[in-house]
Amino acid sequence: MTVRVHQIAVPLTHNPYTIFVGHGLLSDPTFMLPRPSGATRALVITQQAVRNAGHVDPVVTKLVADGLNVTTVDVPDGETAKDLTVVGELWRKAAALPLGRGDVIVAVGGGVVGDLAGFVAATYNRGIAVVQIPTTLLAQVDAAIGGKTGINLPEGKNLVGAFHQPHAVVCDIAVLQTLPERIYTEGFGEIVKYALIRDTALIDRLADTHDERASRDVTFLTDVVARCAQVKADIVAQDERESSVRAHLNFGHTYAHALETLGAYGTILHGEAVAVGMVAALNIGVLAGITPPELATKATALIKAVGLPVSTQNYDRDAVWTLMARDKKVVQDAVRFVLLQAAGEPVLFTPPRDMVDSVLDAL
Repeated sequence: MTVRVHQIAVPLTHNPYTIFVGHGLLSDPTFMLPRPSGATRALVITQQAVRNAGHVDPVVTKLVADGLNVTTVDVPDGETAKDLTVVGELWRKAAALPLGRGDVIVAVGGGVVGDLAGFVAATYNRGIAVVQIPTTLLAQVDAAIGGKTGINLPEGKNLVGAFHQPHAVVCDIAVLQTLPERIYTEGFGEIVKYALIRDTALIDRLADTHDERASRDVTFLTDVVARCAQVKADIVAQDERESSVRAHLNFGHTYAHALETLGAYGTILHGEAVAVGMVAALNIGVLAGITPPELATKATALIKAVGLPVSTQNYDRDAVWTLMARDKKVVQDAVRFVLLQAAGEPVLFTPPRDMVDSVLDAL
């Protein structure tokens, strides 16, 4: 049976592409993976857990059926994979094949795999095509879309990277059934973000669909992934390199990236950190007189309702501030936050340090 596919255009001037969203895309024999027309080789970058879940073999089968010579390589689990040593190993693997400029890298995995494979594709041979096949909810709604790639340094998350738009993004909703509960749930951190900054109808939908969310209902997840993908596609099309409106996608991320770094990229997952970061931003907004208190209360309740944390352990405030001041979103030494003046109305604001510290102390 042919699978119904949502096709969401990312209409960029120089690198337009399509996001495909549907249930069973990887197992559907009629759905061919998009790839550059002249490609003869593919390097599939993935992780052992993704391979064990059965998501890699269907991708390889489709690529081979399309006439490509396919090599698969596993990278370590977790954010530790986003390391220059791993990048160097992947560059050398690509060179040994060898991958040519017309060939393709295929990322099969979550946000870590997508960020890493995208960065390798952006830098190897001065840039080759990458197809993103995200296998986590968080990656499907956010990380795989928009062309941000990067690796981490001990000094901070994603400090080395490049904008490199994918050739295509393929979101198969069926793969979400295999996710561990915590990995599944963290995806709602980014989904709540999209609801609060743009798709306000999604706020009530998330609050009213506990059973669908908990049971991983296919119709519900397909709708949510497609809606979030559409929002990000619209924003990226307006502002590909984050010079204006794309900065709104960083709602919750200023404090979140500091939390991830302080936790050595393992204690707290990205979606969990974003959840806490959104609560921090909401409370900063209330203190600054920008965010209505009732919105902060409602949004915090929603974050809790989807199973995400609204607080975290205390970290040294100087260490937190140092990390936030080093973040890519800093402008002229000012730590900038995305706040909400209403649901669907994000604004950029630079709060004084004592205001930030008082909010973080209360979390």
